[in-house]
Amino acid sequence: MTITKTWQINTMERDLSDGYVTKVIYRIKATDTSDGIEKARETGEITFTKPSSLPSEFIDYNNLNESTVLNWIKTKLGSTDVASIEAKLNTEVELVKNPVTATGKPWS
Repeated sequence: MTITKTWQINTMERDLSDGYVTKVIYRIKATDTSDGIEKARETGEITFTKPSSLPSEFIDYNNLNESTVLNWIKTKLGSTDVASIEAKLNTEVELVKNPVTATGKPWS
């Protein structure tokens, strides 16, 4: 079983005066490639503190792309947290495919 994790941006909050992004809400979808169906999802939020002056590498809001913002998120989270989130999704997908508990009652 192969699991594909797709990182996406849900939305961003920015300062209207200069376009500085102050908050990003993201999600990661875990899809089992054997059937192409999403089996698990994680959502998170990252905040960025605006510096007193914009950095030289500042990218205008209208020139941002999803890849750039995802790199910001993964950098802010750090490789350990990114790996932990993805491992958690792997476990969740495995439990969907091979459950170890069930709910219900034995009578009608």
